Amino acid sequence: MPKPDPALLDPARYPFHCSIETRFADLDVNQHINNVSLVGLLEEGRVRYHRAAGDHGARGDLSVMVVSMAVEFLGQSYFPDPLEMHVAAGPLGRTSYKLFQLVTQQDRVVAFAEVTMVSVAGGQPGELPSAVRASLQEWALKP
Repeated sequence: MPKPDPALLDPARYPFHCSIETRFADLDVNQHINNVSLVGLLEEGRVRYHRAAGDHGARGDLSVMVVSMAVEFLGQSYFPDPLEMHVAAGPLGRTSYKLFQLVTQQDRVVAFAEVTMVSVAGGQPGELPSAVRASLQEWALKP
């Protein structure tokens, strides 16, 4: 993935924000938050976003899964400072949608992720329910 569009690196464009505490166990030998740990923290940010958006109850028999994820590590992050997770919905498809995730620490950008999520029912892609579409549009990246 090429370096993200600078407009995607503005936390003010993201409707969802939460703080996630870092752990000593997240450190690598250079005393930075390990890239693998950061991917796990991105997952935590997505889970919190989906809970805040309230679309889980609207899914019925559908589940949602990550089918593609690209992460740009743009700066170093450190323990013990929390990471600020900024999440927004991006383009919607019939069965899938994108999420944009921006990670900052002490007002410095440390990572950007673009994640494609797909709704699944019975092992097959399932159409996004209208209530989920409405929620995603409400929580979309701001202009």
